[in-house]
Amino acid sequence: MLIDDVERYIALRRSLGFQLRNPARHLQAFARVAAEGGETHIRSATVIEWAAAGPTPDARSRRLTDVARFARFLRAEDDKHEVPTIGMFATPKLRPAPYTCGPEELARILEAAGQLRVLKSSPLRRQTYVMLFGLIAATGLRVSEALKLRLDDVLPGGVLQIRETKFYKNRLVPLHPTVVEALDRYRNIRRRFGGSDDHLFLSMKGGALGYSTARCAFLCALKLANVAPGRPRRPRIHDLRHSFATRVLMQCGTQRDKVARHFVALSTYLGHADIAHTYWYLEATPELMADISAAAETLVMETAP
Repeated sequence: MLIDDVERYIALRRSLGFQLRNPARHLQAFARVAAEGGETHIRSATVIEWAAAGPTPDARSRRLTDVARFARFLRAEDDKHEVPTIGMFATPKLRPAPYTCGPEELARILEAAGQLRVLKSSPLRRQTYVMLFGLIAATGLRVSEALKLRLDDVLPGGVLQIRETKFYKNRLVPLHPTVVEALDRYRNIRRRFGGSDDHLFLSMKGGALGYSTARCAFLCALKLANVAPGRPRRPRIHDLRHSFATRVLMQCGTQRDKVARHFVALSTYLGHADIAHTYWYLEATPELMADISAAAETLVMETAP
């Protein structure tokens, strides 16, 4: 029965660190459909028909991709299984154009965060957002990573412990002394006002601060700071991470060995699973691409016969 193979496949992938929440649901649903049709092996036509019933193009593409990966797994054991061709329902995905905050804009955002309206149920609102936005801008943390931080994740020696990141790994992030000093000040205030929850950044209800709440505060700070007022797509908190990566890369210079070292170090620091994700910051930043083009032109001129 395919359902037994699905459970075996899911168990194997999860033992390797994958969570497979949505793929597991997709595969279990497909296995039920196949069983109702009396099929004991994967048939491409059945997969395509089932995937086509997805509510959106993206859902149809994910359904097809998940079953195709499962089919490749089974076909290694039994060539009677058919592997459907993926891409039939694929839709082009464009990453949103990032906004790079300059030092002066970042200073205005943090100043504006310190002027947010104080709420009776949230006396630390100003300090919380100044620290949250400043920490992301100074370290390049993902927003989700910053919101999950707990008080004891600031380790002795100026190191931040990031637990169970986007790719379910832990990492250590060294901090600049100025960041350590700001965190120590914030934690002292946070301990005086905080309740039983040990998250570094708290919501009005006393639990971990949620992304939607932080996003609303960030948009308020942008408005107060008058940052990118005419931009159709407002800057995001995630753009603080992009701004950090951009500043680091712009310090690489044009020597290839230095660029390579910076990329490896930055990729590790940001917690990227693949260095290709770090290369994206080059593509998304016109200034860096211009520098690369100029360096490449110089290299070609120097090596030309």
